[in-house]
Amino acid sequence: MAKLIIAFIAGGLFGAGLFVSGMTDTTKVQGWLDVFGAWDPTLAFVMGGAMIPMAIAWLIRNRRTTSLTGEALPPPPSKEIDSKLILGSVMFGMGWGLVGLCPGPSIASLSYGGPSLYVFVAAMLGGMLIAPIARARLDRMVPAE
Repeated sequence: MAKLIIAFIAGGLFGAGLFVSGMTDTTKVQGWLDVFGAWDPTLAFVMGGAMIPMAIAWLIRNRRTTSLTGEALPPPPSKEIDSKLILGSVMFGMGWGLVGLCPGPSIASLSYGGPSLYVFVAAMLGGMLIAPIARARLDRMVPAE
């Protein structure tokens, strides 16, 4: 039960932060990407502001071996830059640039986003279901690096 309460609080804070910062507004995100047009730099402040608590969280995480609920923490992510990371980053960036949303803000916007947002979330969920299958097939075709 403690795990669910912590997840609920963390998700609520994350969603509230996305809403307050304007990151659920697709025009604001696309304005950040429009460097040669009507550029909107506010996303830089949101990202900069998010880096401070995340840096603190990583410092705390490096000193702990268990989570708040007593479970073992997973190992830190790999620092290796490989083709899978690059391809995933490019695909994420293309989707973010075309639509103006990434997974967190899209879920936070579901209550007021309208039909186009429902299509985006359905496509995103479909991609999440297909990705492991595609990755397994690609791994069989191309030997690990």
